[in-house]
Amino acid sequence: MREGTAHAIVVVGSNIEKERNLPEAIRMLRRASHVTVERVSRFYESPSIGGPEDAPDFFNAAVYLCTELQPVELRETLRSIEAELGRERSDDPNAPRRIDLDIVYYGDVELDVDDWVLPDPMAVTAAHVAVPIAEVAPDWIHPSDGRTASEIAEQIETGEVHPVMAIQLSTPYSPRAPEDFDDVVDVYAPRLESLVRQQLVEIGEDPEREGLVRTPLRVAKAMDFLTSGYTTSLEEVVNNAVFDAEGAEEMVLVKDVEFYSMCEHHMLPFFGKATVAYLPKGKIVGLSKIARIVDVFARRLQVQERLTNQVADALTDILDPHGVAVVMEGRHLCMMMRGVQKQESAMITSAMRGTFKEDSRTRNEFLDLAR
Repeated sequence: MREGTAHAIVVVGSNIEKERNLPEAIRMLRRASHVTVERVSRFYESPSIGGPEDAPDFFNAAVYLCTELQPVELRETLRSIEAELGRERSDDPNAPRRIDLDIVYYGDVELDVDDWVLPDPMAVTAAHVAVPIAEVAPDWIHPSDGRTASEIAEQIETGEVHPVMAIQLSTPYSPRAPEDFDDVVDVYAPRLESLVRQQLVEIGEDPEREGLVRTPLRVAKAMDFLTSGYTTSLEEVVNNAVFDAEGAEEMVLVKDVEFYSMCEHHMLPFFGKATVAYLPKGKIVGLSKIARIVDVFARRLQVQERLTNQVADALTDILDPHGVAVVMEGRHLCMMMRGVQKQESAMITSAMRGTFKEDSRTRNEFLDLAR
């Protein structure tokens, strides 16, 4: 965890259009500034407590996140997401609601200000809060109670709380909707799907015809995957896979690392292969992490020049090596499909750091190996 950050647990709930609102709220939280979602629990269904007898059941999920925001700032971010999803607050704490995002834990902070208490008292009294938290952070210790989240969940009366679907949004390389999501609900990201639907109308298509009915949903899912680099941190990708390697000073080079990105000027794909090298200074990184670092920056709206430099700078920051070198060769559909329509054209970019920039012999050795 970076200096100046804290881990927190947020519980998300809904009993109005819950199949739509819970995934959308988590998706928006993943894209919030200064917030990194690390784990998301399954969805748990439970009866409404204290509300009307005919109130629909709730879906709840726990989100384990890392944030640079202070508790009050994080709470404001959650409130803004609630507002965007149409939450209308009332004096009735048990009223049905589109979405509810509550901080249950923020590190070991204990707070009691006006009507806001941290940790949330429901952490030790409500199964629909305790059970999903135990799934994402079983070893989390309640700062005043002293029990772990798993102990609290084991000792609480779970009643009718049960999982209804799995959601896997924490893995940055394959973000997707809940399992069997297509069979559960026809909406994944309502706002994004609405924009896609409008685009279809603008180009003269009928979004209700058979072949296009589910296109907005598919595009929303695809865009989440293709832009997942915005919601992925280097720390999450490297995941402590930096190792001491005393005596390792020779060049480490990985060739033909495939990348796929999207041009920020036309939002058309560009793709190709990268060659990445570094000269260790006592530390090496797991081989697969180099490819994942490329993916983190490729899965954004990009220009190839910036992408190349970002990969070089990331490796420099992670390893502090003697030098880093990156060469990328890409083919851009914005040039191949439109404009000058040159299908055989390719773009080559390079970024040199440290010894690779300062020593021509090292640079030439790299370029020879990269060919």
